[in-house]
Amino acid sequence: MRLVLFDCDGTLIDSAAVIHASMEKAFADEGHPAPELAHTKSVIGLTLDVAMSRLLGCKIDEMIHRMVANYKRHSIMMRETETCDEPFYDGIWDLLQTLSKRDDILLGVVTGKSRRGLDNLLEKHGLAKSMISTRTADECPSKPNPAMVLECCSDAGMDPAETIVIGDAIYDIQMARNAGAMAVGVSWGYADAGQLHDAGAHHVVSQPAELMPIIGID
Repeated sequence: MRLVLFDCDGTLIDSAAVIHASMEKAFADEGHPAPELAHTKSVIGLTLDVAMSRLLGCKIDEMIHRMVANYKRHSIMMRETETCDEPFYDGIWDLLQTLSKRDDILLGVVTGKSRRGLDNLLEKHGLAKSMISTRTADECPSKPNPAMVLECCSDAGMDPAETIVIGDAIYDIQMARNAGAMAVGVSWGYADAGQLHDAGAHHVVSQPAELMPIIGID
């Protein structure tokens, strides 16, 4: 039996454009110039307060809390009133369907998204029932703190040593290593393979099909 925990943004779905647009609006609300897209991508996976403080090079203070609230407001409005394209990466949907049908694999999600954002995504695509446990930025400290992984392991009754964490960011790799789980990086997201290796990934893959033998499926 294996527990397989996926990051969401940059691993399951390509949401960089939507995240960056919401970030631009939140920065503008406080009179700050918009961050570059590459800089936004570099903090995807962190909780919003940590991500914004890093982008601005400041401490988490009342301004950051306002920006987080505004980001969430803009993000919700975009998803309700505008065309919001957050496609699954090629091959991910088929992988999830294959894994969800196996009795020896338990699935979960560990993400810097909000609880509302993750639940909406899983419900929209009919994936909620496939996930035995999920953790978001609303329940746990920011990655690379291992809390998300450890709490999902507890929910599933699995040891971290029997758990695989799959993500595109160095924070996912660091979180997995901090929890004592296997860390698998994916190079189709927002960090390159070299960064993932340097962060301590046990494996780095370039396409979803390469995950199957790592998970233990022939």
